Amino acid sequence: MNEATSQNRLGLAAGVALLAAFAITASSCNRKGKAEGRTPEAATAPTVAVAKASAQDLSQNVVLTAEFKPYQEVDVMAKVSGYVKEIRVDAGDRVKENELLATLEIPEMVDDLARARAGVDRSSAEVARANDEVKRTESAHEIAHLSYERLAEVSRKRPGLVAQQEIDDAHSKDLVAEAQIAAAKSNLAAAIQQVDVNKAEVSKVNTMHDYTRVTAPFAGVITKRFADKGSMIQAGTASQTQAMPLVRLSENSLLRLILPVPESVVPTIHIGQQVEVNVPSLNRTFPGKVARFSDKVQLSTRTMDTEVDVPNSNLVLIPGMYAEVTLTLSKRNAALAIPLSAVYTGGDSSDPTPAEQSSSAAASSGQVMTVNADGRIEVRKVTLGIEAANLVEVRSGLQEGDLVVIGNRGSLQPGQHVQPKIIALGAANPKEK
Repeated sequence: MNEATSQNRLGLAAGVALLAAFAITASSCNRKGKAEGRTPEAATAPTVAVAKASAQDLSQNVVLTAEFKPYQEVDVMAKVSGYVKEIRVDAGDRVKENELLATLEIPEMVDDLARARAGVDRSSAEVARANDEVKRTESAHEIAHLSYERLAEVSRKRPGLVAQQEIDDAHSKDLVAEAQIAAAKSNLAAAIQQVDVNKAEVSKVNTMHDYTRVTAPFAGVITKRFADKGSMIQAGTASQTQAMPLVRLSENSLLRLILPVPESVVPTIHIGQQVEVNVPSLNRTFPGKVARFSDKVQLSTRTMDTEVDVPNSNLVLIPGMYAEVTLTLSKRNAALAIPLSAVYTGGDSSDPTPAEQSSSAAASSGQVMTVNADGRIEVRKVTLGIEAANLVEVRSGLQEGDLVVIGNRGSLQPGQHVQPKIIALGAANPKEK
């Protein structure tokens, strides 16, 4: 029994050894076959990041920052001095144009109006008296003139019957009566003019009384209230340095952005230009339009103030918020584009310095490293066009689908065999394709 068991164990051990030897032989042959299928050059080829040249819609933009301001904003002042009898609005209220904001109380203005009206009545009475005086002088002149004509007629028919002195006296009285008519008429005209003056005074007092009703000059939002009921308000004239406004009114349905446009960008600005306005605090973008510009570059900053109007009918935007405005300088649709990092302007294949990368967009030409169909490095000269955020237009030197190196070029040489790893073109976070 023990002898049989010992023989079985020997046979099992021999079988295991045979299987192990077979497995080692097969593994060795498999590795040998794989090694024979790959060339030494391919086995040592480095992996490089590449991107495909493809047609893209490119736009060259500049982003400027400004803060929203009301389209128009005023401190509403009172034209006349008085006490606030009633104020109907408070901060945050929306008002319409010509809506009543406050009413002032001026007791002495009632007396001024009564005095002006009394002046009209008095001047009207003077007109009536002057009319009577004109009629009296006309009657006196008529009698004096008839007396003179009668004496003159008698003297012509019967010379010497009437003394010449008597005729001269009658003529003199006729002339005096005629002058009195002219004086009476002048007094009448002066009295009529005085009536007009007194009526104008009444109209002035009424106009000043109308100023006790303070209304909104335009539709907007009350952003601040300065006075309460019973407050003494000074007349808001230029000579009153301590005059206090009633409220501050802002038109917020349309907002302004005043952008400091750099001198290099000034030639591209034109009225009506559409822009995108991004508000980081709201995480939203709003449409805007270039409405006006100063047409002068400031010497201190070398910028030109450019105003962008942004509609705000629902009052989502608040004056004082910061906004980023994107101005499109140039645009090209379906342009052959490659990553900006793939272009260098140096004469060798070393990686460009940051200064070289920034200048490559403005340069008319540059160089790129490409990977051909055989997986080898080639250096090509390219002509560049407009530059976007991460892409640049290639006008000549490449074709759509060519692979350009965007990774480290410091260790790469023309003709070197590499393994390309394609990266998504223009992706914010590059991903393998």
